[in-house]
Amino acid sequence: MSNDIALTLLFAVLNSLAYGLLLFMLSSGLTVVFGMLGVLNVAHASFYMLGAYLAYTVIDQTGSFLLAAVVAPVALALAGALVERFLLRRVQLLGHWHQLLLTLGLGYIMLEGIKWIWGTESHPMQPPALLQGSILIGEAAYPVYRLFMGGCAIAVLAVLALILFKTRLGMIVRAAVANSEMVSALGYNTSYVFTGVFALGALLAGLAGAIAGPMLSVYPGMAADIGVDIFIVVVVGGLGSLKGALIASLALGVFQSFGILLMPDFAMFFSFLLMAVVLMWKPFGLYGERAA
Repeated sequence: MSNDIALTLLFAVLNSLAYGLLLFMLSSGLTVVFGMLGVLNVAHASFYMLGAYLAYTVIDQTGSFLLAAVVAPVALALAGALVERFLLRRVQLLGHWHQLLLTLGLGYIMLEGIKWIWGTESHPMQPPALLQGSILIGEAAYPVYRLFMGGCAIAVLAVLALILFKTRLGMIVRAAVANSEMVSALGYNTSYVFTGVFALGALLAGLAGAIAGPMLSVYPGMAADIGVDIFIVVVVGGLGSLKGALIASLALGVFQSFGILLMPDFAMFFSFLLMAVVLMWKPFGLYGERAA
C-alpha cells in the first residue's frame, strides 16, 4: 500500500510539473509582450488555440508532427506581426482600456472563425510515434510525451533568457523599451522592434498550442479553459517578470494537481487561493514592479 501511495504522489508531482511547464511556455509570451510593450493581450490564449488547430491540420494533411511544430508558431508569429502593425499600433496612444477591448474582441473573432472552419467538435491529435510510448516507474507507466513537453518548456526558457539578456538583439529590445527616442536616434527602427516582440509572443503561444494538442486534444473551449490559469500565473508572478511567470506556473501546477488528487471539487478554489495569498503578501506579484 505504501508503494502505491508513493507512486500516486510521484505521478502527481510529475503531472504538476508537466502542466506547470506548459503554462510557463504559454504565459512566457504574454509576459514578454507586457514587460516589453506594456500591452496586456487578452487574445493570447486564442493565439494558443489557433496554433493548436493549425498544428492539427498540418498533422492531418501531412502526418508530420515536426512540420506542425514549425508551421503553427511561424504562422502565429506572422499573424501577431499583422495584429500589432495594423490594429494595436492604432490604439497604442489611447491607453490600456482600448488595447484590452481590441484584443478581447479579436479573441471572440478568432473563436467564431475556428468554429466556422473546424466545427465545434473535439479533434484528437496524436503525438509522433517516437513519443507515444511510456516509461516504467515502479510498476506503473508514465507517458513519454509529458516529459517531452516539459523539456520543450525548459528549452523555451533557456532560449528566451539567452536572447533577451545575452545578445545584441536583446540589448536593443530592452533599450527600445526604456528609451525608444534614444534608440531611434541611434539609427534603429523601434517600430520594427515592437512588432518583433509582439510576433515573438504570438509565436510562443502557437508553439504551446502545437505541443499541448496531443495531451489536451483540440477543441473550441481550450482557450477559455487555460485562459484563467494564464491570468493567475501572470498576476501571481508579477506583470512582465519571466522569472515570476516560471515560479507561478510551477506553483499553480502543484496546487491544481494535488487539489484534484485530494479535493477534486475544490481544485479551482485552490488556484484562486494561491493568487489571493500572494497578492495580500505582495500586491504587485512575486517579482512585479510598482510601475507595472
